[in-house]
Amino acid sequence: MGAGRVFAYGAAAGLIGDLLLGDPRRGHPVAAFGRAAGAVERVLWRDHRGWGALHTAVCVGGAVALGAVAERAARNSAAASVALTAAATWAVVGGTSLAREAETVGRALEAGDVGAARARLPHLCGRDPQALDADGIARAVVESVAENTSDAVVGALVWGAVGGVPGLLGFRAVNTLDAMVGHKSARYRRYGWASARLDDLAGWPGARLTAVLAVLAGPDPRGAVRAWRADAAQHPSPNAGPVEASFAGALGVRLGGTLSYGGRVEHRPVLNTGGRAVARRDVERAVRLSRRVTWLALGVCAGARLLKRGK
Repeated sequence: MGAGRVFAYGAAAGLIGDLLLGDPRRGHPVAAFGRAAGAVERVLWRDHRGWGALHTAVCVGGAVALGAVAERAARNSAAASVALTAAATWAVVGGTSLAREAETVGRALEAGDVGAARARLPHLCGRDPQALDADGIARAVVESVAENTSDAVVGALVWGAVGGVPGLLGFRAVNTLDAMVGHKSARYRRYGWASARLDDLAGWPGARLTAVLAVLAGPDPRGAVRAWRADAAQHPSPNAGPVEASFAGALGVRLGGTLSYGGRVEHRPVLNTGGRAVARRDVERAVRLSRRVTWLALGVCAGARLLKRGK
């Protein structure tokens, strides 16, 4: 069986596994990687970009090497290769858990239980929930669904199509490191610089594919294109900007504006200025759009792999 079919069958099986099983409560491979990366950080940490770059190289290189060894070990068996790709895909994508967490917050909002929604929001994103009212929580959820559709699903599929199992594991390693050390705190401003920049590079193709698919799958394609073109470049993140803008335009809502992370207030530009304010019902609409984008991304990535490597 050719590499194209191995990836297509394995990635589809992995996404179905994620749909049926979601993330395990204990023993998730990404959590294990996080613990290993934390151990490496404890040894290497210095307030210096070079040491941070070494941390990134060790952790990402280790994940890619592990994937390459596993892929090589399975290459003589089509069934083993498909199973390995399926397991890797399931391990690195997080679409079902993303949807479940978003829907949990959405149900609390629909029930009028803002306290429960605030308590659950940290499972989804890093916003300060106490600073948000019901509509602010709904906006935070929609923004998180949009951004994580790219980070937790589409980006991984793109790199899986490019590099097989090593690509899948490498992308998740990069994305996890960025979440751990890539933010601009006093400890990580220099040490996390390499991880943050590598995440920007690795996330670039997946973010653009996510934005394109949101245009195609959303209820307002013209609005999605208009918001993407007008507002994406104003976002501080080069990858979240196109994704959130296209979701905003597709759903007809405004995203962005003032938000708070860890007690730090940020004033971000508004995306899709002509849209309406996010309402509670938009959480479920965003989740449905995310799911459509996920399956379209599988088709695009599997098709590209088949064309690249043959059947």
